[in-house]
Parts: sequence; C-alpha cells; structure tokens
Amino acid sequence: MKLKLSTNSWPIRGSFTISRGSKTQVDVIVVELEQNGIIGRGECVPYGRYNESIESVLAELESIQASVESGVNQKEIQSLLPSGAARNALDCAYWDLKCKSKGISIWDSLSITPEPLVTAYTLSLDTPENMEQAAIENAHRPLLKLKLGGKEDLDRVKAVRRGAPDSDIILDANEAWDANIYQALIPELVKLGVSMIEQPFPADKDDVLLKLPRPIPICADESCHDRKSLAQIIDRYEMINIKIDKTGGLTEALALKQEAEQAGLQVMVGCMLASSLSMAPAFVVAQGAQIVDLDGPLLLSQDIKHGFKFEQNRMLPFTPALWG
Repeated sequence: MKLKLSTNSWPIRGSFTISRGSKTQVDVIVVELEQNGIIGRGECVPYGRYNESIESVLAELESIQASVESGVNQKEIQSLLPSGAARNALDCAYWDLKCKSKGISIWDSLSITPEPLVTAYTLSLDTPENMEQAAIENAHRPLLKLKLGGKEDLDRVKAVRRGAPDSDIILDANEAWDANIYQALIPELVKLGVSMIEQPFPADKDDVLLKLPRPIPICADESCHDRKSLAQIIDRYEMINIKIDKTGGLTEALALKQEAEQAGLQVMVGCMLASSLSMAPAFVVAQGAQIVDLDGPLLLSQDIKHGFKFEQNRMLPFTPALWG
C-alpha cells in the first residue's frame, strides 16, 4: 500500500460569502491509496471553524502514513484519526480502492439503487438587492438555500421570496443569531414559507432551543459531527446536516444517518464547498435524505474531470470514473 497526499485549489464562480467571511477559491487535500496498481481517491476540505487548516490536516495524515502503508485496515483508521477532514479523505480513498479492487460499484457494495437527487442551490450572503437578483436568476431551481448573517436577514428573505416566488426556501444562519433575533424573525419567516432553518445559534449556546418555539424545523450543522453528537441534539433539533468532512468519512456518515433516523430525526446531507470528488461519497449518503445540499460543483467555475452532471435541476448519479 502506498499513500500519496496532494493539495488542490478550485476557483469559485464569483465569491462565496457566509456570516464568517468570504472566499474566492476552495483549497482541498486529495488522498490517493495505491495497491497492486489500483488507485483509490478521497478529497477533504480543512475547515477553520473546526480548527483545521491545510497544514494541520496534512500533518494528521502524515502522522499515520507509516501505519497505512504497513497495512492497517479501514476499520482501524476510525480509531487512529478523530472525526474530521483528515479521516474523511482517507476513509473515502479506502472505499474507492475497495470498489475498484473488487471490480464493483459503491452501489453494489452497499446494495443501494442510486436515484437522481434535487440539490439545494446556495445564495451567498449579500445585500437584499443582490440576493433578490440572484434569486431571479435562479428562480427555476426548486430549492434555494440562503446564507444569512443577522442584521437585514428578514429583508434578505423577503427579497429572495420576491425574486423566486415558487422555490422552496431554507436558511443557514451559520450560528449568527441570538434568541432575540430568532423570536423576532420566526413569525415573519413562517409567513414567507421558509421550510427549514439551519444552525441559528452557536453550537455551544444551542440549549436555548429547548425553551423556544420551533414552528419551522431547525437543523443542526455545527452542533452535529458524528454519532457522539446525537445525545444532545435529539431534544433541540428536528433535523441534522450530515457532512462527510465532519463525520470523518463515508463509514461514520452512514452509521450516523442510520442512528439519527432511528432516533426520529430527519436528515439533510450537505457539503463543504469542494469538487465533485467530495460530493460523490456524500451523494451516497444523500440517497433517501429529506434535504440534499450538494451544490459544490455548481458554485465552482471549474470542476474535477468526470464530475457530476446536472439535468433539469437534478443531480445525476456519478460514474465510477469519478469515484466508487
């Protein structure tokens, strides 16, 4: 077994802005596992919100390179690395290598029949006027996700609703609200037909949800990483956002999805902004999910070879040339 690490940068179409800042490119790490001339790949996105950087994630992977090359198996990796970007790229590379080595698809491996999925399309945080124009340009999309940031958020939602009167709207506050903002906004958001709100409060302050009305389903993102997160989430949220960069790979993501559904939670499958190589294993988890948010490739001005195809607002199943 050989482990190869590399980095890549993908340019964003325009810029991407959330409550924590803006960026014009996304930096990723690619893991390649080679065995008997067959190569499996996985991609991850180090995320500063979780104290990750390109350098720190590379260091994590380099710290276990000798173990990987000596033959440590995929199951053992789950305990050698914590949930996060490093384990995600490595775990997904193992899955890809296993499928290619056996000459079967990930779908056959998991006994899943893949279906095309409708993904949300994200509108970056901007002025109400600019977000309304973006909504007009994307009014043909069935599901729009709005990045919000506190001040002027109601004006932003109203503007998008004007621009896209027939689209379903979900919101992502990225931990930017407090209880006063929430209570002021909720009645108006109900009138505007908002169907879900993602992570309104900081993860370490989301206990306030225990005391607040929730007429609109609330989804945990920063508050939910892996199965260990579920105990605190169940009474505070109606839904969780599963991202493989948080779970530390497809293995834990599938397990988290199963336990969450058994606990009565709905499932959203999201992504960090990245290429189709990151979306492929997430697309596997997203089969049957209530909300799919895998628009990463749509937000890039350039994507990886053999990337996802989109047809009439549907994300089509990927080919083994991409992954799995």
